[in-house]
Amino acid sequence: MAVEYKCCGTHFFISIAVIVFLVLFAGLMSGLTLGLMSLSLVDLEVLAKSGTPKDRRHAEKILPVVQNQHLLLCTLLMCNAAAMETLPIFLDGLVTAWGAILISVTLILLFGEIIPQSVCSRYGLAIGAAVAPIVRVLVWICFPVAYPISKLLDFLLGHGHAALFRRAELKTLVNLHGNEAGKGGELTHDETTIIAGALELTEKKAGDAMTPISDTFAIDINAKLDRETMNLILDNGHSRVPVYYEQPTNIIGVILVKNLLTVHPEDELPVKSVTIRKVPRVPETMPLYDILNEFQKGHSHMAVVIRKTKKSDVQPANGNIADNLVKEVKVVIDSEEPGQPKTPDKEKSMQRKKTFNKWKSFPNSNKSAKGFRGKKRRFMMRLTILKSHDPQLCQWN
Repeated sequence: MAVEYKCCGTHFFISIAVIVFLVLFAGLMSGLTLGLMSLSLVDLEVLAKSGTPKDRRHAEKILPVVQNQHLLLCTLLMCNAAAMETLPIFLDGLVTAWGAILISVTLILLFGEIIPQSVCSRYGLAIGAAVAPIVRVLVWICFPVAYPISKLLDFLLGHGHAALFRRAELKTLVNLHGNEAGKGGELTHDETTIIAGALELTEKKAGDAMTPISDTFAIDINAKLDRETMNLILDNGHSRVPVYYEQPTNIIGVILVKNLLTVHPEDELPVKSVTIRKVPRVPETMPLYDILNEFQKGHSHMAVVIRKTKKSDVQPANGNIADNLVKEVKVVIDSEEPGQPKTPDKEKSMQRKKTFNKWKSFPNSNKSAKGFRGKKRRFMMRLTILKSHDPQLCQWN
């Protein structure tokens, strides 16, 4: 039976004050349950390190509170349930039983659920930082009951739920933050393209980024560096030109175009007489990040993508390649030796030397001329040529 209090008496005002406090307290617990639990540890760490000064202060206050999310959840729910269950007791002393139920449900629904959760969902960071000391006190008060329940949740659901994004999700998130998406993002098109490309790079192989060998400009090792060949090299505009032997698929190395500055087209020197750099071969299944790491070592900026079709194509354990798969080509870099009679090719080489010595007035020309005045030596380059059993797909640079 309801206990009746006289209106405007001491007990009446005490009951009204307790009812208001319980409604506000239940609303605060309900709002914090949504506001704090919706903030993941990753979001708070990002705000604490790279947010605005105001957000940094708020995140630093909230982080210690939400470290143990299950303990915080149990504390907030227990306090919310205690407030809602106590409210009808004080209402029952003022109104009838059905009136107490009706009023408590209305107050809890409106002021304890809808309004607090709407406000905390929008300003959860600021409100959570403001009441963080109160939440800490409540955690200690409810600790004897909330801690065992939180440990049970840790055992059943796991400890911590870091909301980390996968690569595909990060790519979509970056695109949404672009100014072209129309959502107020600050990233430009170039920035989103670069970030998305870096995220996709780990999923791509060498075969996905290669240039088909049919579209690649290359020269034969037996060709001559005459005016026509030099014009072709200049027209293509590449800093490196692949060199092949007999067939365009047999890439044996590359020449640097800058090394051809001292070559005169009238000398018609063979390609084999200039420095040919070794080009690495990589399988088409090699990840692009691995290739990028190899390029960053500085050994090469170009690679040849090959396809392994047979197990017999793999290099044997002793380190020697099978005879039926390879053959060697000897390339003479400078064949002039003392005591040998001069040939027409050698006379042209001497003329080229005299022409080059006229450039002493240019920067670094003394160093280059000194190289021509030095002793002639013979350099033999052994080039390994893979036959059609190990077909080369393309050049990659």
